[in-house]
Amino acid sequence: MRKLLSGLLASFFAGLMVQAQQNNIITTRDYPIEYFRSPLNITPDASGTFGELRSTHFHAGDDYRTQQRTGLPVYAVAEGYVSRVRVQIGGGGNSVYIDHPNGYTSVYLHLENFNDALTNIIRAEQYKQKRFDVDVMVDKGTLHFQKGDVIARSGNTGASGGPHLHFELRDTKSQHPLNTQLFGLQFTDRFAPTIQGLMVYDLGENRFNEHTPRRPLSVRAVSGTDYKLSNNAVIPVNGKFGLGINAIDRHRAGGFQNGVYSIELFIDGKPMSTVLFEELDFNTSRGIHSYIDYAQWKRSKAKYQKSFKDPGNPIEIFHHLPNDGILELTDNQVHDVKYVVKDVKGNCSELNFQIQNSANYRPKANNAKGQLMPYDQDNQFTNALIEIDIPKGVLYTDLDFIYSSSAKPAGGFSEIHHVHNPLTPLFTTYKLRIKPTSLPERLRDKALIASTQSGSEGGKYEDGWVVVNTRNLGSFYVAIDTVAPSITPRNLSNGKNVAQQSKIDFTISDNFSGIQSFDGYIDGEWVLMEYDPKNRHLWHIFQSSLSKGKHQFRLVVKDWKDNERIYQAEFTR
Repeated sequence: MRKLLSGLLASFFAGLMVQAQQNNIITTRDYPIEYFRSPLNITPDASGTFGELRSTHFHAGDDYRTQQRTGLPVYAVAEGYVSRVRVQIGGGGNSVYIDHPNGYTSVYLHLENFNDALTNIIRAEQYKQKRFDVDVMVDKGTLHFQKGDVIARSGNTGASGGPHLHFELRDTKSQHPLNTQLFGLQFTDRFAPTIQGLMVYDLGENRFNEHTPRRPLSVRAVSGTDYKLSNNAVIPVNGKFGLGINAIDRHRAGGFQNGVYSIELFIDGKPMSTVLFEELDFNTSRGIHSYIDYAQWKRSKAKYQKSFKDPGNPIEIFHHLPNDGILELTDNQVHDVKYVVKDVKGNCSELNFQIQNSANYRPKANNAKGQLMPYDQDNQFTNALIEIDIPKGVLYTDLDFIYSSSAKPAGGFSEIHHVHNPLTPLFTTYKLRIKPTSLPERLRDKALIASTQSGSEGGKYEDGWVVVNTRNLGSFYVAIDTVAPSITPRNLSNGKNVAQQSKIDFTISDNFSGIQSFDGYIDGEWVLMEYDPKNRHLWHIFQSSLSKGKHQFRLVVKDWKDNERIYQAEFTR
């Protein structure tokens, strides 16, 4: 039996073309270990790692802590040409991309500012387009950096939750991000992953959904790295089932909860599922909602990583998954099950338990009933007041679609339409059309679709309907937004002398549809306004070319329903 299992394992690893590195982790390619240097000149310390489970995506890089401050020099990790410079509202904020001659691209996000050469590229494009957020593809050969050149200063721009540098290494051709620690850019980590729980899913003959019977089981560490079930009992199963595990990694005691590198599931020594966080694809990263138990996360915030795959999930982190990870025992013997969880340093934790087929175990019924919407087909639902068009590729698995409606809410212009429920994730968007009632013609251009769960979904009035493309299910109704954004000056008033100020600052906000645009003008000429949505901060830095004397300033802020607020003031410089 041992020889048979050894043969199975050997053919499995050979089929993957994997290579065992010194720290005993699985990889599918070789990596240049000493080619890249660190992007910072401080001891590497991570607040986030590659593959970490974020709310809408897998984390595509490593987050370097910057001692809780901004302004640290950021260095080119190797010689190369700048291929892209970007400024985002949210997202990565200020970012730089450098293509290297060995076929990889380094990416640096959340920067406070760029060096002079990069700043000149960005400023020229911002004034050309007359907008703050720009994305510049730079011709090869335009700007070259040597290894160790300062390219920027670390910051907290975009959707950053605090000062840090988000750093990536990508395959230049595919733009797929790769685990940067595989290139030798590692963090100190002597702690094995922590296993926090096990989930058993009684699948039976039904499709997996929010109604699938779940059995969460607590675990305990019997040593630092070996785990067992808290009750140490054999798990009974009957029919098809799946497994999931809740696991994180820490680099030190009490440190940040980071992502693990690999999760392997074995039954009687035979590999049943292998997940590697070695390479990701931005085009499929939203598939995280199908990879984790989305409904359980929404209910409890616990992220169970499923060892089986929904048929419509396009992610490619599974490197071995017979029968899509759906399990079924064909005898009444007790079987040994083992989870092996590793971080990228090779620190390893194991969870061992047993399962047994039992006719006496009766799984709870999955009583989902509704209109069948196959995941691999286009699907529609219509009545006199709502039209739903869900194209092929939106659903991760077949959906038992349920619809109902309830009374019009206060301030609403339609009934509340309950489009299934918010516990079902979608990969891409579908079209939702709701017919408004009692909506005056003068308010049609202010109409949008609102969610009772999350506020404005956006949308517009078209041919008697309010239409939006959304990737959310839940409860929706027609609402209007007629309130303009607010503008509050922080350090400017009419007639003020600002000779001692380097900039003028404002707070802007919107109550519903959100900020669409902001434009500043001095003496009628467009000037750059910079924006940080995290704290609603908008500002303009005076240029040295601004003459002394009196000037007229005008700020125009619009929301997504074109409600407009204007602030004007005269100042002396």
